[in-house]
Amino acid sequence: MSLLLPPLPLLLLLAALAAPVTAATTYRPDWNRLSGLTRARVEVKAFVTQDIPFYHNLVMKHLPGADPELVLLGRRYEELERIPLSEMTREEINALVQELGFYRKAAPDAQVPSEYVWAPAKPPEETSDHADL
Repeated sequence: MSLLLPPLPLLLLLAALAAPVTAATTYRPDWNRLSGLTRARVEVKAFVTQDIPFYHNLVMKHLPGADPELVLLGRRYEELERIPLSEMTREEINALVQELGFYRKAAPDAQVPSEYVWAPAKPPEETSDHADL
């Protein structure tokens, strides 16, 4: 007894045609989650494009595909802390940055008072560079 099977290319074509139908019926995106994600990205983008130029010593570095976060660096560029920003509103990010001690200028090209030149870091001490040895 032999079974007649269609040729292999025809089987592959049928499988390829059936795959999108089954995949579309099994995947259901969570639209509420996506809506919140869009809002968060808009809030962070508004902070980056409109507020960062007003802050002294605050620099934005774009990393494609990375979640937005505030990375605090020490005077020697060592990483001190990472704060995720994706769940925060623009107002919350502004409040956080000011609470951390970043100086907000009246205009992006305004002069920074001398007491805030090193802000939010403390100015370097007048002692030797090897005081920690």
